[in-house]
Amino acid sequence: MTAPATFRTRALITALVAAGAIGSANAADIRLGAAEALSGPAGQYGQSIRNGLQLAVDEINAAGGIKGDKLALQVEDEQGKKEQAIDVFKKLIFQDKVLMLFGPTLSNSAQAADPIAQAAKVVVFGTSNTADGITSIGDHVFRNSVTESDVLPETLRVAIKHANIKKVAVLYGNDDVFTKSGYDAFKKALADLKIPVTTTETFAKGDVDFKAQLTKIKASGADAIVLSALIAEGAPIMVQARQLGLDIPFIGGNGMNSVKIFDLAKEKSDKLWVGSPWALGSQTPQNQHFVVAYTQKYKAAPDQFGAQAYDAVNIVATALRKIKLSGNLDADRQALRGALPGVTYTGATGPFKFRQAMTKDGKPAGYDAQQAAIVSVTNGGKYIIEK
Repeated sequence: MTAPATFRTRALITALVAAGAIGSANAADIRLGAAEALSGPAGQYGQSIRNGLQLAVDEINAAGGIKGDKLALQVEDEQGKKEQAIDVFKKLIFQDKVLMLFGPTLSNSAQAADPIAQAAKVVVFGTSNTADGITSIGDHVFRNSVTESDVLPETLRVAIKHANIKKVAVLYGNDDVFTKSGYDAFKKALADLKIPVTTTETFAKGDVDFKAQLTKIKASGADAIVLSALIAEGAPIMVQARQLGLDIPFIGGNGMNSVKIFDLAKEKSDKLWVGSPWALGSQTPQNQHFVVAYTQKYKAAPDQFGAQAYDAVNIVATALRKIKLSGNLDADRQALRGALPGVTYTGATGPFKFRQAMTKDGKPAGYDAQQAAIVSVTNGGKYIIEK
């Protein structure tokens, strides 16, 4: 064969691959998609999630993959925006033809984009969505992020016990699915615990000045501030509270449980109580392996979001090892959907299994995480586990 003919043959193969007429050299790869907020205010969560996903993929591939096939992770930036999340889901499902999806980062985006995956009968696996109602979207919606309604009562119980809290003020974002869901869970838990609320204040996403709300809270005589916020607003709230002389504990939800609080609030970050199935100081062998591997790879300490993403990939890998992939995308998507609910796994976040959620009219829907919460409090730039 002449050189020009070889060149033409290669060009033809390249064109056929691009057109999808023949497979690429990586046709045996198991393609996993991820829609995460890598930029914008939610980027501090999304970047940790991407790191956790990639670490797990790299480890699985280094150990031989899934029955010899490698995992291929494709991460797209959904910017923490509902419209962008919808577009990314459509691209990954219909254009890139991934087997399943991780993400999106925020509950707001999940409520908007998860119905796309459900309609296409593609598994979508949330690693950071904790608002109530996400898994009621449908039976292809999974998550290993424990709901606020499961975690917050335990966070409150432990904080009240250790910090001698008798009455609290509540501060929450009133324009976000996650923060409003957190408020609802806090409100119910406080009522169940018979803890009086001195005042309830609100803010909106993007606000930067919280002094008016904090001044009212200070005047109310609260022993602690129950805060349902994303860290972009939550960190400056803590800073401004300390500047006003309000040196009482904060009890936060999932959005405040990030090592980024130490960068954003610095010395003002003490006395923040949070709950999660994961804690940096957990001494289990699985978590110690994860913490060391993550820190070595990314030169930074992991957080809850990286840990949950890491475990999520391993949960999916466990399901993939139970099925035989046929190469028929629709059939393989359904085989994974069938295998996932029965997975049990012990990882960085501890023992894990799914429990089925229900739709609003009482029909079986997607699957939530069933895990116990670990409660920690910040002190001197560290999370300290309390019981």
